[in-house]
Amino acid sequence: MSELILHHYASSPFSEKVRLVLGMKGLAWRSVTVPAILPKPDVVALTGGYRRTPFLQIGADVYCDTLLMCRVIDRIAPEPPLVPELQSGIAEIVSQWADTTLFWTAVPYTMQPAGAAHFFAGAPPEAIKAFGADRAAMNPTFRRAPIADARAALVAYLERLAAMLADGRKFLLGGSASIADVSAAQSVWYMRRAPPIAVLLHPFPGVVAWFERVATFGHGESSAMTSEEAIAVAAGARGHAATAVADGQPFAAGAEVTVVASDYAHDEIVGAVVGLDDDEVVIARTDARAGRVHVHFPRIGFHIKALKKENA
Repeated sequence: MSELILHHYASSPFSEKVRLVLGMKGLAWRSVTVPAILPKPDVVALTGGYRRTPFLQIGADVYCDTLLMCRVIDRIAPEPPLVPELQSGIAEIVSQWADTTLFWTAVPYTMQPAGAAHFFAGAPPEAIKAFGADRAAMNPTFRRAPIADARAALVAYLERLAAMLADGRKFLLGGSASIADVSAAQSVWYMRRAPPIAVLLHPFPGVVAWFERVATFGHGESSAMTSEEAIAVAAGARGHAATAVADGQPFAAGAEVTVVASDYAHDEIVGAVVGLDDDEVVIARTDARAGRVHVHFPRIGFHIKALKKENA
């Protein structure tokens, strides 16, 4: 199998989720640092315009969204499982809640002025302004809750995590870790990076102890790779992961489509369908530098539409 190449940056919460999964599995991987904001020409070469971080590359296959990335990593390294047999269903439900409701409460709350001062310490004003403009463009309809309301919601969610752990279990769903733990941990990890915000965790020692257990997974064994080297890997790859179009799907193999996230960062990625079922859509696209790349997305959280003629 080709190397696992994670395209990420240090302060990205969803990147931390995947890094923890790689650590939990004890995997070796290559680390490509991507820009936190546009422009991202090397990212576009591999993804066709998907701008969210992180994404995972294996040869000339690129996997977008941590839902799919974690599923792929779990197939490659099944032990320990991200969804233990007795936790199937509930693990994915808690993970989805953590990736959405918890994340979109904890991260914006952490980025209030008291927290942002720690993330942007020493950064020039123009860099801070550029970051804010980039995130606003990714999610133009997002309405930040008043700080007091966000705090109240976040405390309620921390109380729920604490209640799950109150019987002394090691992890959220029992004695073994699951995808629920790494999904929830990313928000706590982000909060802890801003000391004025981390004080909100002090009344929840069980949650802090749980997080520290998850953090001991580490990040596996990483080695640096440049984005140019990663593009060269894609260009030199021989073949792609096996894909197929299942019966009853809305598009046939070869159909020209756009794939776009349903929640935020609505950048359209254009390609020809090479794989499609109820779990995943795979489109093929050709880049002058990366060659023929297959870009994979989960069906949950993404919409597929026929390519309009004017876009062709």
